[in-house]
Amino acid sequence: MKIVLAAPNYPQPRGNTVTVRRIAANLEKIGARTEIVSITGENRASTLPDADLVHGFHAYYFHQFLQQLDQKPERFIITMTGTDLNADLFDPEKRPAVLSTLESAEAIHVFDEAAKTTVLREAPQFEGKVFAIAQGTSDFSEADPSHLIKEPDTFLFALPAGIRKVKNIPFAINALSELHKEFPNIRLWLAGPLLEQAEADTVLSLADEHADWLTYIGEIPHAEMGAVFENADVVLNTSHAEGQPAAILEAMGYGKPVLVSHVPGNKGMVENGKTGYLYNDQNQFLDYAAELINNNDARQRIGMQAKQYAADHHSPSFEAEALLKIYTSITQQDNI
Repeated sequence: MKIVLAAPNYPQPRGNTVTVRRIAANLEKIGARTEIVSITGENRASTLPDADLVHGFHAYYFHQFLQQLDQKPERFIITMTGTDLNADLFDPEKRPAVLSTLESAEAIHVFDEAAKTTVLREAPQFEGKVFAIAQGTSDFSEADPSHLIKEPDTFLFALPAGIRKVKNIPFAINALSELHKEFPNIRLWLAGPLLEQAEADTVLSLADEHADWLTYIGEIPHAEMGAVFENADVVLNTSHAEGQPAAILEAMGYGKPVLVSHVPGNKGMVENGKTGYLYNDQNQFLDYAAELINNNDARQRIGMQAKQYAADHHSPSFEAEALLKIYTSITQQDNI
């Protein structure tokens, strides 16, 4: 069986690229053949390769892509990845395109039960074809942390994210600048590509302003992100909206405590006070950050519980097998 994975902004170093590469690699391990194409940007495919099934990612972008094809795929499934679920589905201008894609899809894949509930609340007619399959973790066993070493006797926060407005990176910088007054040994690493110029200008200006404790380490190849997690004491996500952020799941797999915004996607993975902390505002962020700095026992406990959660609920082999089961059920309909 051959599956085409069609994702936006491929191969830019974004969450969707991480997701489709992981899924493709694990599908190959269990006997499927895969090919990845981009549905947006300068690398956008003009046609789709021959395949048994197309697996699209991001309902709104995939709808736009289909409109530009002379020959549309006979069958496809769709994964709702984040902004299509949390924003586009509720945008009066984009909602019809999202619903059209979901209507045409043979199956709809989301990352957790909360996302499934959201889809069915908004479009109950899709009952029976929405599947919640948790993301698998990535393997960083070959990552070498030696080229990224934090300063001695410092406490390191890491924020892995592409620089764009939805990631709300200025919030993290401004909040930690307040914390730095009380804890001058804290440091922040920002790791990710510059994806939106206006936001990049803002973030880089703040990085210059706080250069004594903040380092923008730039775009790190995904295979080397283990070096960031290895060094970090706490990993942050301050996004306004998320699907299910792979970087936070990866950090949890490393046994790192995470401090994340209380938004769908994050709260689907993080149990407050057990596998990480969910904050609602700056005061809560600062309280949780101080707790993690001051309480080594809590930090280790939360990190270990996060690691166990990732191992128990985010198996990459289970993810691939569950998707292959969906693919097979769809393609076998032709033989009935």
